[in-house]
Amino acid sequence: MDKNDNNYMPMRVNPLFRSLLDKSVGSMLSAIEIYNKPDFNYREESFAILSVNSWELLLKAYLLKINHFNVNSLYVYKDSKKKDGTPSKRKVVALNRCNNPCTLSIQEVINQLSKLKHLPSNLKSNIETLIELRDNAIHFTNLEPITKQIQELGFACIKNYISIVKYWKLPIDFSRYNLYLMPLAYIESKKIVDSVLSKETENYIDLVKSKISSEDQTEEEFNIAISIDIDFKKGNSFESIGVYYSPDGTPITVSEENIKKSYPYDYKAVVKKCKEKYSDFKQDRKFNDIMKGVKQNKKLCHIRKLDTDNPKSLKKEFYSTAIFIEFDKHYHRKDS
Repeated sequence: MDKNDNNYMPMRVNPLFRSLLDKSVGSMLSAIEIYNKPDFNYREESFAILSVNSWELLLKAYLLKINHFNVNSLYVYKDSKKKDGTPSKRKVVALNRCNNPCTLSIQEVINQLSKLKHLPSNLKSNIETLIELRDNAIHFTNLEPITKQIQELGFACIKNYISIVKYWKLPIDFSRYNLYLMPLAYIESKKIVDSVLSKETENYIDLVKSKISSEDQTEEEFNIAISIDIDFKKGNSFESIGVYYSPDGTPITVSEENIKKSYPYDYKAVVKKCKEKYSDFKQDRKFNDIMKGVKQNKKLCHIRKLDTDNPKSLKKEFYSTAIFIEFDKHYHRKDS
């Protein structure tokens, strides 16, 4: 493989690259573990601190990768002087108080990757809102009124984390982990509505709202915030529980409206989107072979009646937005 290819990986994985990835996953797991504790003070602040640290490590690992594992790409440089004290054109690595090289801040890495068009805008906005939460936590005397909003950022954070690892083809196996934010389901909306926001908290909410209002709707794989509504119903036995896992179980039934939202693309729309997204896309045998596999995957393809009220209605295939994660494995994005 050509070293100039951003997907290039040496036969022996760079130890710094591997360490950054491992520490990033460890930090994200710690963020989730703390968030999942039933009674933990500073839950939101701790999640923000650890998740931002995780992102910083992941982004630095990717920056290292696209710079062919040259560690100098992570360092901060400053102006130097000649022996006579006059300014030199030569840049030198800045050192910290321990005389170790200063590395780029997370915002500097974000700016570099954004300039290279390697960082989706929605992902960038989600990370930046978490950075603001981390940096301004000292000003928040009470985060309880915005717990739900922060959780929605957390949902998007984890979804984005998994998606970008696949998008960048980084060697992380998520099958080993349970990346869930379970407490997000158990928030009393009445408590949130009745709470009074401080001026500092209002300023933060305004920032989040401004980010969400500018969300790029074409980036289906990445989100700034994700809202999930849970509806609890009373039951008098375990048999009345609506959702459970069974290898031979009946699939969950969802409304036609939800199906349309989950599977918004027909065949023509998929082709059109692929032409927009990929520089090397062609509607040829390769594409048809990929589509054959997609049609076998119920998570990516849903066959729906054109007239739901007519049992003899014609049927048509519709596709999930996640289909493009599959196409990312076979084609090169125009923005990469």
